[in-house]
Amino acid sequence: MLIVMNRNATQEDLDRVIKTILVHGWEPKPIPGGERTAIGILRNQGAVDPAIFLGMSGVRDAIPVSKPYKLVSREMHPENTTVSVGDGSVVIGGEKLVIMAGPCAVESEARAMEIAHAVKEAGASIFRGGAFKPRTSPYSFQGLGIKGLEILARVREETGLLIVTEATDHEVLDLVEEYADIIQIGTRNMQNYRLLLRAGQAKKPVMLKRGMWATVDEFLMAAEYIMSEGNSQVILCERGIRTFTRHSRNTLDLNAVPYIRNESHLPIVVDPSHASGRRDQVIPLARASAAVGVDGLIVEVHTAPEQALSDGPQSLPPAEFEKLVNGLRAMNIMV
Repeated sequence: MLIVMNRNATQEDLDRVIKTILVHGWEPKPIPGGERTAIGILRNQGAVDPAIFLGMSGVRDAIPVSKPYKLVSREMHPENTTVSVGDGSVVIGGEKLVIMAGPCAVESEARAMEIAHAVKEAGASIFRGGAFKPRTSPYSFQGLGIKGLEILARVREETGLLIVTEATDHEVLDLVEEYADIIQIGTRNMQNYRLLLRAGQAKKPVMLKRGMWATVDEFLMAAEYIMSEGNSQVILCERGIRTFTRHSRNTLDLNAVPYIRNESHLPIVVDPSHASGRRDQVIPLARASAAVGVDGLIVEVHTAPEQALSDGPQSLPPAEFEKLVNGLRAMNIMV
């Protein structure tokens, strides 16, 4: 249920509605708007009778919310959410297409700096790089851990690029929250509900990647877990799903973008690198993603892909990344 207040509703009117919600054992969620305030009702076990609120002073309407995801739903929050990153110099969900780029994994300080300078010069504003890497094989490179986070912090200090990196568990999330500007929850952890709840308590934006076998509704419910703990700064990331195909690593579900736009107010970015797993498909998929109106792209870039310790075959060399960015500018997609 969404309680919509009149424009001239007083604070006393708001407090009265909130008190009524609490008396029924539900949770009130005030949602300030441009012209009026609304109050969402959460944790109700069944339908809420609109008559409870329609006669109250200051109440304009009581609208049932049909979706199981409430805070994520556009029914509850009609206006688009924008996510300010770092000092607010980068806004995801605004007018500008935000480019995040960097290696799959932080391998060394020298290599990270080399890549960071290259992607910044080409047009990226956020540096991606994994310090903790959940890998399919236990024998694959697992990341540099805390040393990787320290390197990412030095990259930000030297280049001015903001940092997004993955948190793989509770302990790691504590560290990532300290060092990064955006906390990434990876595809393998999309339904790690305890980790999602911890991310919801973080004071940094969270980028949630869609699980490789997850439906869009499951994806949005995972975002609801984060928002239910109070963190409204959530970015959704479509990164491809597993299908029967063999011509790419995953199948990029671009159909999900307009569907999510209709269902949710949260900003959406696409990862064409993990969606394809192949360097020759990254640029076309990135262009297609931009054309359907995503808010950002997160692209893997490496100065020596053949030497990369993780995901070299899908990493663009800097010249190819620059070609991608210039192509987006030529399409008048980047502001």
